[in-house]
Amino acid sequence: KINKKKKIKKNNKKKIKKKKNNILILNENILIFWEVFMKIIDKIALVLVIIGAIVWGIVGIFNFNIVDALFGEGSIISRIIYILVGISGLWAIKLLFDD
Repeated sequence: KINKKKKIKKNNKKKIKKKKNNILILNENILIFWEVFMKIIDKIALVLVIIGAIVWGIVGIFNFNIVDALFGEGSIISRIIYILVGISGLWAIKLLFDD
């Protein structure tokens, strides 16, 4: 009986270790996915900030708003574009502090 109990305990410990390893692998995969996802979001935000800077440069130099010319002044699409560029600008603040 004692040998059986020891074997059962050993098997249970192996199962627990295996579960812990699976959880660690899962956590590592989630972390890798999250890092890749954040890099993609960073790139998208940076592209939108650059586009926004170019649009404002054109407005300042030529007094011509290309977004309004393409999508209509005050249209929903124009507003969505301005909102996305604004959010990207706020996101870009984070990029200043990233290593």
